[in-house]
Amino acid sequence: MKIGIRREDKNQWEGRTPLIPEDVNKLINTRNIEACVQPSSIRAYSDQEYRKAGAKVQEDLSGCDLILAVKEIPLKFFQPEKTYLFFSHTFKGQCYNIPIIKQMQEFNDNLLDYERIINGEGRRLVFFGRFAGLAGMIDSLWGLKERFKSEGLNTPFQDLKYALNYSSLKTAKQSIKKVGKKIYEKGFPAEISPVTIGIAGYGHVSQGAQEILDLLPNEEIKPKHLQSLIESGQCSNKKVYKVIFREEDMVKPINLKDDFEILDYYQHPQKYKSNFYSYLPFLTVLINAIYWDSRYPRLVTKKQIEKLYITEKPKLKVIGDISCDIEGAIEPTVKIMDSGHPVYVYDVGLRKAINGINGNGPVILAVDNLPCEFARDSSRAFSKALMDLLPELLDCDFQTDFEDLKVDNAIKKSIILYHGKLTPDYDYLNKYV
Repeated sequence: MKIGIRREDKNQWEGRTPLIPEDVNKLINTRNIEACVQPSSIRAYSDQEYRKAGAKVQEDLSGCDLILAVKEIPLKFFQPEKTYLFFSHTFKGQCYNIPIIKQMQEFNDNLLDYERIINGEGRRLVFFGRFAGLAGMIDSLWGLKERFKSEGLNTPFQDLKYALNYSSLKTAKQSIKKVGKKIYEKGFPAEISPVTIGIAGYGHVSQGAQEILDLLPNEEIKPKHLQSLIESGQCSNKKVYKVIFREEDMVKPINLKDDFEILDYYQHPQKYKSNFYSYLPFLTVLINAIYWDSRYPRLVTKKQIEKLYITEKPKLKVIGDISCDIEGAIEPTVKIMDSGHPVYVYDVGLRKAINGINGNGPVILAVDNLPCEFARDSSRAFSKALMDLLPELLDCDFQTDFEDLKVDNAIKKSIILYHGKLTPDYDYLNKYV
């Protein structure tokens, strides 16, 4: 068996890798495999580290049986009758990636998607979500600092950088702790207090975001208490207020006689509508960390933001859209940015995005590969999780019929294409193809 690791080239900041050199070395020594790695000048782990691990560093991966990548693979890279494992971003029927499906169908390839490796409880087994949350919260706080600065306000966030500019997660956390100390000692200016940060969702992405927020002095409050807290005037300017939104906080049944039931919501989302606008006037920052597809109500619409910004000085300054679906849960997410230029303003007058932090509207963080901002740390964690699954893949006979394929069910459910054909779980993609 020969495995290949593709060079990531989404942009100049994408330095992640699915398998770090240490784990490649383990596979070579314990599984008697060959490993080929494409050379890269931007990867967080150098070519020399892979060579020391026993891998061949070469451009050509055509001799590899299993090819691993992180982000979407360009169409010209695919070769006939190969097996690929990567984040394809196709299973929602994303139109911009349907050409990937078509190309792989033409080549009779196998497509496995990390995002669909799910256990019996519906939990993903390999993910970068925590690191998306970590970087997303840091970048959102940086965006908040920049917005306040543009309004002539100095805050305890003054020395905060965005995540890409820290050498490691450890260094970033040390810096944020210093910010926390300034908040505790000096507090925020009265005109922006209290600083309230809402996080929609409670999964891995949310947990990563909270990991950063919890380095600051904070108090968690329930969503139902948010408005009364603001209106009471009894708030401290020496802490941030954290609000975690769950499904029952964000939506409500369309029929007022019905009660909210979480299983019913996921099975019949058309019976529910968003209830989130009632919180927006009382949040300084909103972090979006929820899964969303077109079946579900949006969290924030363009019209709601336009309505909010009719007021002279709305409290909401930043939306950190970590989930980053174009015009998805956060409809004002109208384009994708990159780690070098992570934010824009959705200007409600012009109804379009303006790069930077100036404009009549909220600052929007919209980077779809945030974990690359901690490329070495996030790759290490991802590789360790992937190593638990690779033995199954390496022993798998991809020549047999799909029905007879003997592989762990979590992996089998991740197979979108098998020998170029959509598998039963993904047959619905035919309407997009």
